[in-house]
Amino acid sequence: MTDELVDGLAVSRADFLATLEGLAPARLAAPAIVNDWSARELVAHLGYWAGHVVEVINAVEDGRADELGVGEPSVDALNETIARVARQTDLATARKREAASAQALLDRLGVLDPMLLSERLPGGGTLRDGIREDGAEHYREHTAELRALP
Repeated sequence: MTDELVDGLAVSRADFLATLEGLAPARLAAPAIVNDWSARELVAHLGYWAGHVVEVINAVEDGRADELGVGEPSVDALNETIARVARQTDLATARKREAASAQALLDRLGVLDPMLLSERLPGGGTLRDGIREDGAEHYREHTAELRALP
């Protein structure tokens, strides 16, 4: 069922946002809180990958899963582009964009045919794996990084 994916994303995202809110304002404004990323770059990163999962779902539904990743930049190159674009905005805007991407993913999961979750993606994992990786697990990963800050 998709309920566990929806619940997992909602809980891990809420935990990330609460952790982010718990940071001191000076930390939020710092140019690098996680690796070389500022808070706005981190938020934009999560928003991009949540939106990417929506594209993956659409490709699977349309029978185009084999086209995923073909001709696309590497993950590192995409992350660099996301960070560069995020540097041109403020945290509030990055948060609004992330919220819209997360909501789009939650909406898609709400109407996704559960039978598609076992469809294989080019990397070998299933659609369910891809949704978890770029959704709930991704938010949990970055929450842990924020919590590990000195």
